[in-house]
Amino acid sequence: MLDGPGPKRNGWWRKGRDTAAGRGGRPQFGLILTFRLTIGLITHLTSPKIDIAPFRHLYPFTSHFVDVNGFSMHYVDEGRGEPVVMLHGNPTWSFFYRELIKGLSSNYRCIAPDHIGCGLSDRPGASEYGFGLSHRVADFCAFIETLGLEEKITVVVHDWGGMIGAAFAVRYSERIARLVVLNTAAFLKPRHKPLPWTLKLARDFPLLAVPAALGLNLFARGAAWTASAKGLRPDVRAGLLAPYNGWRNRLATLKFVQDIPLSPADPSYAIAAQVDAGIGRFGEKPMLIGWGKRDFVFDSDYLAEWQWRFPQAEVHCFPDAGHYVLEDAPERLLPLVKDFIERHPCND
Repeated sequence: MLDGPGPKRNGWWRKGRDTAAGRGGRPQFGLILTFRLTIGLITHLTSPKIDIAPFRHLYPFTSHFVDVNGFSMHYVDEGRGEPVVMLHGNPTWSFFYRELIKGLSSNYRCIAPDHIGCGLSDRPGASEYGFGLSHRVADFCAFIETLGLEEKITVVVHDWGGMIGAAFAVRYSERIARLVVLNTAAFLKPRHKPLPWTLKLARDFPLLAVPAALGLNLFARGAAWTASAKGLRPDVRAGLLAPYNGWRNRLATLKFVQDIPLSPADPSYAIAAQVDAGIGRFGEKPMLIGWGKRDFVFDSDYLAEWQWRFPQAEVHCFPDAGHYVLEDAPERLLPLVKDFIERHPCND
């Protein structure tokens, strides 16, 4: 009965069994090879190699890698002098800071890491890495310690880099020399402000967000088309998108959005609340705020919150710049940052 009801089916079943498993019950080499090739192809399609050659002229830096909590973290390390550490947000990477690195590295040591899952850093799966704010902060703390930076550092932050960098600064305020703040937040979302609908969809509706962000790359692609008020050149857009070229390679872009802390029930809310309550201690630190006014997420309300909390901060607004303020106004922002650092010497 196990062989089927008729001789034709019986023959098909036995032929299939003998062909697939072999007379001795062992799978044949061809089947194993086919299986492995299929798995390899799927892996390649979901996590393909990242090619930076097409935009190397924009990003001419030597790549460095360091082990951080079991994963390889990529970073740029250019120049000598006082360290200036630049933390990117989502969905960018160290490429976002390329003009700042070029402009400051003649006098300062410019360090720009890629968060795990971003840029040229390792791409762990969701079962291997937590992707939450606590993991990001722990990574950054370990990164600074591994590099052995003993001098006070200037921290430049943008987007999610603001909360991550501020969490480090709250814990180690004595190690901070200056802060440069670019279209970001280091406090909880103002209560009266709704979350933009695009972020709400990505955060709260995984049935839509997973295929859209991981399959179609709509989050990173959307940012590449809308986060710059002036529009990006094709090679710049390609550079920003290059690391997010496959399903697995885009995982961090979705996880960042899903981790936005809005209520005490959210996993990262407690850390964000601690940062919110603790950033007041930066009051004596020199702070420069560079703000693109055409940002539909970090808009004028967020800028007002920064100014209310830090009335002594030096503020420069760019009415024609968007969220990617360093893409829209690098030639104006760079000399301001240079001058700011020079006017506020570090006194160890």
